[in-house]
Amino acid sequence: MVNRRAQFHAIASGEPGAGHLTAAWQHLIGHEYGAEAFADAYVDFVKRWDWDWVKINPRAVWYAESWGSRFDPQDYGDYVIPRKVEDVIKTPEDITKVTELDWRDNPVLSESIEAATLIRERLQDRAVIQTLFSPLSILLQLADLPLYAGDTHAHPTVTLDALVFDQPERAHEALGNIARTFAKVAAQLVTPANLGGAGLDGIFYAVTGTAGLFTKEQYEEFGRPYDEIVLTAIHEANRDSKVLLHTCRDHANPDWFDIDAVDILQWDQYADGNPAADADFAAVPVAGAHSEDFGPDGDLARLRQELNDTVALRDGRPFLLAPSCTVPTPAADEALAVLAELRA
Repeated sequence: MVNRRAQFHAIASGEPGAGHLTAAWQHLIGHEYGAEAFADAYVDFVKRWDWDWVKINPRAVWYAESWGSRFDPQDYGDYVIPRKVEDVIKTPEDITKVTELDWRDNPVLSESIEAATLIRERLQDRAVIQTLFSPLSILLQLADLPLYAGDTHAHPTVTLDALVFDQPERAHEALGNIARTFAKVAAQLVTPANLGGAGLDGIFYAVTGTAGLFTKEQYEEFGRPYDEIVLTAIHEANRDSKVLLHTCRDHANPDWFDIDAVDILQWDQYADGNPAADADFAAVPVAGAHSEDFGPDGDLARLRQELNDTVALRDGRPFLLAPSCTVPTPAADEALAVLAELRA
């Protein structure tokens, strides 16, 4: 029987002949609040499709909730994010509210770590990684600013210029506080269970669509230094932990993130301005079918072709087979079944 957890680490290390492993992830609306409830639902989702590896997909707003943004967990409307009640950042001056947090006395952060710990305990036979947004993404979310170009679900009361570019010293202070907060969260997540941590295999580090929103020069100033704080903490906490970095949507500039601290790299190979799955990066890619093809109205023939084309494009080189992003809620069972056929 294949040791899928060991194979995940072999793939992440780029070992020749390591093959591929398959997974998908989804927002489980109605089960996203409460560590036990979320862990139960997520383990059920993984076991139903027997995914080879696990990308924990917590509620998208838990980062903003950690600093006091409020959402209605009973009202998701027609989207995968609960209805916003109040942003923690409503004016540029509110950025001073973004202080460094301690996960041990923050209910939202501790709940997320508890859920990840439970999922790890119940899925010992495969790799488990937790999603963490980058500090720059979190700062934008605190003000409900768009996380990618064309985000129609963001309704901020402050502009990006006013929040970041017009007050760079305050922005850097807030970003540093976010980075130090999540460096400690990340370290706890990847610290082995016998040393008191959650025992995860790594972190799914999402820079969201910031690489398409900021110029490279702007990202080097407001993104890169704070990414480094979190990524360094991950590797220092557990030298065997893996980092899968996801850069989202059009013009995602994956080449910006092909760095030593990143083992695995995901971008949408179907979006404008992005390379195909055979791009010449040092990091191992995550590639597969377009995530929207998994929706109820998706084209199963196209989905199957995209998956087969991706496997052929990799030509035996190691990679992770997965949708280009989170699959829709709801997703078509028939589409997930097509992906599941390609498990290890």
